[in-house]
Amino acid sequence: MIAEDETIIRLDLKELLEDAGFEVCAEARDGVEAVELARSEQPDLAVLDVKMPRLDGIEAARAILDDRPIPIVMLTAYGQEELVSRAVEAGVFGYLVKPFRESDLLPAIHTAKARHRELVELRDETESLAAALAARKTIERAKGLLMEKEGLSEEAAFARLRKASQVSGRPMQVVAEAVLATFGQDA
Repeated sequence: MIAEDETIIRLDLKELLEDAGFEVCAEARDGVEAVELARSEQPDLAVLDVKMPRLDGIEAARAILDDRPIPIVMLTAYGQEELVSRAVEAGVFGYLVKPFRESDLLPAIHTAKARHRELVELRDETESLAAALAARKTIERAKGLLMEKEGLSEEAAFARLRKASQVSGRPMQVVAEAVLATFGQDA
């Protein structure tokens, strides 16, 4: 998706991107339209101008990223540190100062896509680790309850949870949650 209020630059961008093998699914003339098109067209990348009517590109980027994280490259005639800082804070992955060449834009796009992919992988890994930690805590609590209520050793309590998991075909976390519910504890 491209968002650029200057028609000639928008058309040049579209041609440049299409010549490079990208499919331009949407073209916006201002920030509000960019946000709306990002919602309706679901692009996998956005190239946004910073200075646009109705809503500047940085705020449009922020709104787009709030809806669905995608790599965003900002284009601007202004290289001011304040704008760059705002863009980074909003979560954009690339920033180019006009006038730019194809040899500037395409590496910026590829870099933005790679950084975005890394971020998604890190988020997925973080969620997976958080889920594993939550499961481990539940299992530990259930093991502690079995030790207390049934007078079992730590090894015996763990073995009972593992055996119940194997027999029932359910994950240990589910078995542990059932143990906690049985003894009136919250999972």
